[in-house]
Amino acid sequence: MLTHINESGRAKMVDVGEKDETLRIATARGRVTMLPETFERIMNGGVKKGDVLAVAQVAGIMGAKRTSDLVPMCHPIFLTGVDMSFTPNEAQSAIEIEAVAKTIGRTGVEMEALSAVTTAALTIYDMVKAMDRTMVIEDIRLVQKSGGKSGDFVLAEE
Repeated sequence: MLTHINESGRAKMVDVGEKDETLRIATARGRVTMLPETFERIMNGGVKKGDVLAVAQVAGIMGAKRTSDLVPMCHPIFLTGVDMSFTPNEAQSAIEIEAVAKTIGRTGVEMEALSAVTTAALTIYDMVKAMDRTMVIEDIRLVQKSGGKSGDFVLAEE
């Protein structure tokens, strides 16, 4: 059943007013692959615009906070925390991105975690696009969520 469709077949925002407030946590991941030279410059602080991963971290948190402004049917929620991490993968000239979003509320934080990863990836791209337009933002996905009526979810990793 699609919860964002009303009886007339039109979009609606789901009413979460009757749901219980619970601790809700979601983890999302993604990756930005790039040329080895670009990867090396990011890792060695050789980007004129500044510390790429520090800026991407702040951008990811801001992206999580603004999710309901970007995704029409998302509820504005009070985030109790957002944590970003970046793992360099030298062998693949890639930066792995992870976001964990938390709230105590009536609706989940999956979209906020996904928005955080996406915004961080776009920020990495933006900061180094002048030196590498071949970058690929890929594999953005929800890997885990807990809390709420639908229960827990863990993505079976490849």
